[in-house]
Amino acid sequence: MRVNALLRLGAEALGTFFLLTAVVGSGIMAERLTEDIAVALLANTIATGAALYVLITGLGPISGAHFNPAVTLAMAVRKRISWGEGSLFVIAQICGGVVGVVAAHLMFELPPLELGDQARTGPAQWLAEGIATFGLVFFIFMAVARKPDSVAMVVGLYITAAYWFTASTSFANPAVTIARSFTTTFSGIQPADAPGFIAAQLVGALLASGAAVLFDRYRVDSA
Repeated sequence: MRVNALLRLGAEALGTFFLLTAVVGSGIMAERLTEDIAVALLANTIATGAALYVLITGLGPISGAHFNPAVTLAMAVRKRISWGEGSLFVIAQICGGVVGVVAAHLMFELPPLELGDQARTGPAQWLAEGIATFGLVFFIFMAVARKPDSVAMVVGLYITAAYWFTASTSFANPAVTIARSFTTTFSGIQPADAPGFIAAQLVGALLASGAAVLFDRYRVDSA
């Protein structure tokens, strides 16, 4: 494998690692500092949105900064990445995410991995994940097509908002969902509930990919 390809995989693993340390670590810190769930969610939200902005800005020029199998799937469907490299991206993302959870746990003196125990399931949660992922992928394509240097801000702000307007708090990412099934902390999810989230996320990503094609085709450029 070429050095450039290895660097791209490394960027995806490293970015997803730091994304999960931010998501899980900030959730643990919030739980320890307050008993107010709304305040804890706000702290978790801000840390995640800020981390995404930094990670995409720093690693985007290397790998495209997917950090998300749903985004990688959409990019492969749109032929922005090969299916072979996309498959390796997904493996790197999942591995990086799980190691990120381990790191967050160790920083807060918790067992490296624990099976999640928070129930997150049902039609409303699945709909929320489908909508959250649709919006994420759709607006990534819109930003890439119209203002590429805004992608980091678009993703960071979108996820910050989606934490609050979705019933599921917007996982919107299969790698994040898998990794979060290995924590019993604030951001966790039961492993049995993860497949429903992941299915909804992948459907949302595919629908967003098609919608982006439609909007690109009928784009009206301003004079």
